[in-house]
Amino acid sequence: MGRARTWVWVMLAGLVILAACVDTPVPTGQSVTPAVNTATPAPPTATPSPTPEPQAALVNGQPLLLADYEREVALYAASMAAAGQDVTTPEGQEALAQGRELVLEMLINQMLIEQAAGAAGVTVSDEELDATIATLRAETGEEAFGQWLVDQGMSLEDFRKRLRSDTIATRMANRAVESVPTHAEHIHARHILVNTEAEARQILSQLQAGGDFVSLARTYSQDVSTRDTGGDLGFFPRGILTSPEVEAAAFDLQPGQISDVIQSGMGYHIVQVIERVPDMEIDPENLRLLREKASRAWLEELRATANIQRFVSSTP
Repeated sequence: MGRARTWVWVMLAGLVILAACVDTPVPTGQSVTPAVNTATPAPPTATPSPTPEPQAALVNGQPLLLADYEREVALYAASMAAAGQDVTTPEGQEALAQGRELVLEMLINQMLIEQAAGAAGVTVSDEELDATIATLRAETGEEAFGQWLVDQGMSLEDFRKRLRSDTIATRMANRAVESVPTHAEHIHARHILVNTEAEARQILSQLQAGGDFVSLARTYSQDVSTRDTGGDLGFFPRGILTSPEVEAAAFDLQPGQISDVIQSGMGYHIVQVIERVPDMEIDPENLRLLREKASRAWLEELRATANIQRFVSSTP
C-alpha cells in the first residue's frame, strides 16, 4: 500500500465524510446528477497556542496537540513526495498548504466524532482491536504487516489508536444513517436544459402545442448526459438530483404533466414526469448517495454546534 493511499485511508475512511458502511481496509504489498459535496473548510488562522504543550486547535475545550497535527502533516507531505510531487516548488508549497488545512479539519472532525461517540456511549473494546489486528496479521503475514507499519512511520500503538478511531467513526456513521429508508417513492422523469429563459419559453410553447418532448430534448437540451436519450433522468427518489428545483418540480407533477420553466444554477429546465411509483427499492448507488448525504449532514451539525478554536496557519 503506497503512502498516499494509506494517508487517505487513515484520515478519510475513519472520519465519515463518505458512506457509513465502509469496511476497515487491510494493508496490502453538466447534468442533473447526484449531489457531490464540494465545500472547502475555512483556513486555519492565528498561531500555535501559548500553552505548556502547544495546541493546533481547541475543540469543545479538548486540545488538539500541535505535535499530533504536525505528525499527520508530515505523513501527508510524504504521500505527496511518494506521488512524485516536489513540495519545494511554488505549486508544491501551495498543495502542501492546502494539505495542512485538510489535515487540521480532518483531525477536528475526528475529535468531534469521538466526542459524540463518548456522549452516546459508543466504544470499541481492546479485545475487538486485538481481534482485528490479529486478522490483519494473519491475512498479510507477520513480516509484511510489520514492514507496513515501518513504512508508515507508525508504531503498533499508533495503529491501534487509528483503528479505534476508524471503528468508532464507522459505528457513529451507521447510527447517523439509520433513518435512511431502503424503499421510497420514485419518479421517472425527463428534462430539457437550456441556457436562457427565452429559449426555454420557446420550447415550452412547442410542447404545449403538441411537440414531442423526446425529440425537442435531443435537439435543444444542453445536458449532454441525458440529451441523446431524450432527457431521460431515469427513476429517482427524493434527495438525489443536484438541482433541488428540478426535483421539487418533478415530485409536484403527475404522469404526463409538463412543468413550467424552472430556473436552477445550471440554467433553465422543463420537466416531464413519465411515471410515479409509490414504493420502490432504492438502488444501491442512490442508497449510498443518500447515506453519504445523511452522514455529511450529521457531521455538519456537529461542526455547526461546536466551539472550535484554531491556532495554526496553513503556511508551512
